[in-house]
Amino acid sequence: MWSARRRVVGLLALAVALPAVEEAILAAVRFSAARGLAPQVTAVWPYDSYHDLRWLLVYHDSWLTFWAGLVALVLLRGLLSALLTWLAWPDAAPRPSRRWLLRRNLEVAVVAAAVVSPWAALSVAFSAVALSWYLFASLGPMLLTAPFLARAGVVDRWWRGLPTIELFGWSTLNFAVLTLAGALISSVPGWWAVPVAGLTGVANGLLWLRTVAAAALPARVHLPRFPAAPIAIALAVVGAVWAESLIGIAAGGQGPWRPPILSQRLPDRVREAVIVLGGHDSRWDGEPAADPRVERFSYRGLDRSGRPLPYRPEATHQSLDASAALLAAQVEALHRRTRRPIALVGQSEGAMVARAFLDKLPRGPVTAVVMFSPLVQAGRTYYPPPGYEGWGVATGWQLRALFWLANLPRPVKDHPDEEFVRSMLVDAAFYRNRTLCPVPGVRMIAFLPTVSAAEAPPGEYTHVPVYQQPAFHGGLVGERAVQDQVIRFLEGEPVDRPRREYDLLQRLGAAWQAPSLLLTDNPVWSATREGDPARTGRVCQPR
Repeated sequence: MWSARRRVVGLLALAVALPAVEEAILAAVRFSAARGLAPQVTAVWPYDSYHDLRWLLVYHDSWLTFWAGLVALVLLRGLLSALLTWLAWPDAAPRPSRRWLLRRNLEVAVVAAAVVSPWAALSVAFSAVALSWYLFASLGPMLLTAPFLARAGVVDRWWRGLPTIELFGWSTLNFAVLTLAGALISSVPGWWAVPVAGLTGVANGLLWLRTVAAAALPARVHLPRFPAAPIAIALAVVGAVWAESLIGIAAGGQGPWRPPILSQRLPDRVREAVIVLGGHDSRWDGEPAADPRVERFSYRGLDRSGRPLPYRPEATHQSLDASAALLAAQVEALHRRTRRPIALVGQSEGAMVARAFLDKLPRGPVTAVVMFSPLVQAGRTYYPPPGYEGWGVATGWQLRALFWLANLPRPVKDHPDEEFVRSMLVDAAFYRNRTLCPVPGVRMIAFLPTVSAAEAPPGEYTHVPVYQQPAFHGGLVGERAVQDQVIRFLEGEPVDRPRREYDLLQRLGAAWQAPSLLLTDNPVWSATREGDPARTGRVCQPR
C-alpha cells in the first residue's frame, strides 16, 4: 500500500508529465494554433474528454480510424482517470477496490464521450466557419455537467442528488485554470510553453485531490433521491440541438436588415457609389436605399434593367464564388449607371463575398471595401460531402444530425453542406490566410466586434486597418459611432482603432478551440501555395 505522500507525488508526476509531453510534441512539429489544448489532457471530467474528442473529430480520415480512435480514447481515458482518482483518494474516506474504480471510470468515459461529443462537434463547426456563437455554445455543457461528471468516477450512485457547492467551485476553478493556462501558453515563445504546461499539470493534480475529496466526503447531499445528473446530462445533449437554432437567431440573420448606410443619405464628399451586402439568411424585399448612389446587393442577381432583384434567405446559401460572380455583374451595372467608382460594404457573409470577389475576379471600378464582422480565419477544419470519406467524415454526419433536428421548427433551413459553407471548406487555405490581407488599389478596413477575438487562434490575424469595439457578431453595423467611422472612411480619411483587450481575449479563447487541420494534411488543400497560420501564427504569407 502506498503512503499518502507517495500517492500525492505520483499524482502530481502523472498530471505534469502528460501535458508537458503533448506540449513538447506540438512545439516540435511547430503546431502553434493548438498549443493551448495540452493542459487539458489531465484535467478533471469533462474537460479531459472535451480535449480528446476535439482532436479525434478533426484528425480522423475514415470511419475505421474514427471508431478505432474513439474506442482507444475511451479506454485510455478510463484507465487514466481511474489511476488519477486512486492516487487522489483521501485517507479519511473508505477506499474502493481498484477493479471498481477501473470499471466505474470506464463507464464514465463512455458517458462523457456521448455527452460531450455534440458540443465538441459544434467546436469543430466553429473552426470551420469562424462564428464565435458556436464556440460559446459549445462551452455551455462544460460548466453544466462538470460537477455531475466529477462525482461519477468516485461515488456509487452519482446520478442521484445535487453536487455540493464545493464540487461546483472546484469544477469552475478548473475551467478558469485551463483558460488562463491556454492564454499564458499562447503568450510565451516556442519551447517555453512546455514548462507552463507542466505547471498547469501541477494545478490539475491539486484539483484532482480537491475534487475527489469533495465527492468522496460530501458535507451534505441535497435531494439525495432526485436523479439530477441524468436531467443535467439530457439538457446538455438536447442543448446541442437548441444551440444551433439560438445561434441563427442571435446572428440576426432572418429579420429585415437596414443599416444606417441604407436609410440615410451619403455626404457629398463620398465619391463612390456603394453596394451594401447583407449576411447569411438575410432577406431583401426590394426597398430602395435613401440615397440613389447606394443599393443593396442581391443574392439573386439583376433584372433585365440591371437593377438588383429582391431575395429570400435561402438565396444566401449559395457558394461564395457564385455570389462573387453576381457581385461582379452588379458592380459593372452600378458603375455604368452612376459613372462613379464603387465601394463595397459587407456584413458577415457579405464581407466574405466581397473578399472572394477581390480574389477571384477583376476588381474593376471597386476602390474601397468595408467589412463588418468578417469570418476571421475560417476553414480551419474540414469534413467531406455526404458519400465521401476524408478528414472529419464522422464529424460531418454528426453535424448533419444536429442541424436536421435543429431545423425541424425553423422556416429557413440551414445545413452544414450548403454551398456557402462548402465553398469556405474547399477554399479554406485562402480564407484561413488572406481574408484580412490588403489588395493593391483597394482601400480596405475591417470593423471587428471584440467577440470576434475568439474566432481565430492567438497570433496575427490582419494586415488591413481595423476598428474594434465591444459588440457581438453583427452588432456593430447599426451603431451611430460606427456609422460615422464608415462615412469618414468612405470620404477618404484614415480610420484605424484596434483595442488592447482584443489580443487578450484572443489568447483567453485559445484553450477552447478545436485544433486546426494542417493544410499539408488534407489532399483538398495540399496543392495550395498559401502559408498556414496554424503553424506560423502569421497571415498573408506564401507557403
